[in-house]
Amino acid sequence: MSAAADGYEFFEMEAGVGVRAWGPTRAVAFGHAALGVLAYVVDPASVEVRETREVRAQGDSPERLLVAWINECLYVHEIEGFVARHVDVLDIDDRRVVGLLAGEELDVRRHPPGKVIKSVTLHGLSLTETPGRVEARVAAGV
Repeated sequence: MSAAADGYEFFEMEAGVGVRAWGPTRAVAFGHAALGVLAYVVDPASVEVRETREVRAQGDSPERLLVAWINECLYVHEIEGFVARHVDVLDIDDRRVVGLLAGEELDVRRHPPGKVIKSVTLHGLSLTETPGRVEARVAAGV
């Protein structure tokens, strides 16, 4: 993926995959970070938007909030069998985030699975905020 105004890309890490996500605001960067991790499991281009799932998370710092948020999104994928086309953050501050996963139930005929991601960890985590740009880097264990 090219370095567009906002988006995500993967990078290789020992024993997992890294996702670098960016956008003009923390909400956009958090949305792209979650979608990037979920996209490693199922390609969002294969997903139709038929319904949404609300996801909430809390953390004692913006960095820990990011990890909790993505892990909650992974939980919805794993437990409910829900795949996402896009992720929107509706409300966010330093300790809590509320967002929507837009997509549909997993259909293995249309959603060929990628790799299984166990969780996102604090290892290699970074969240950098400058005026007009927020960048997040997370590591996901496969």
